[in-house]
Amino acid sequence: MKVWLLTVLALASAVQAQAQEAAVSSSSSTTTMADLIKQGYEIRTSSESGSKIIVFLQKDKTAYACEFTSLTRSRCGSIN
Repeated sequence: MKVWLLTVLALASAVQAQAQEAAVSSSSSTTTMADLIKQGYEIRTSSESGSKIIVFLQKDKTAYACEFTSLTRSRCGSIN
């Protein structure tokens, strides 16, 4: 359980650093976790899927699932 919490905290720190440096993507079909955090989405939970980590974010009644392809790269999609 502690390892999971440390992993989530490390990912959140990496995302915050990326959010400060990353430009907003011009593509409307793909968003990143950094973009979502900038928009006020909060991390609700995460899950491992093979060698990848899936992080679920929520803001009001909208939710996204983000797949980390590396420590600093993610791709997200709406799950509503």
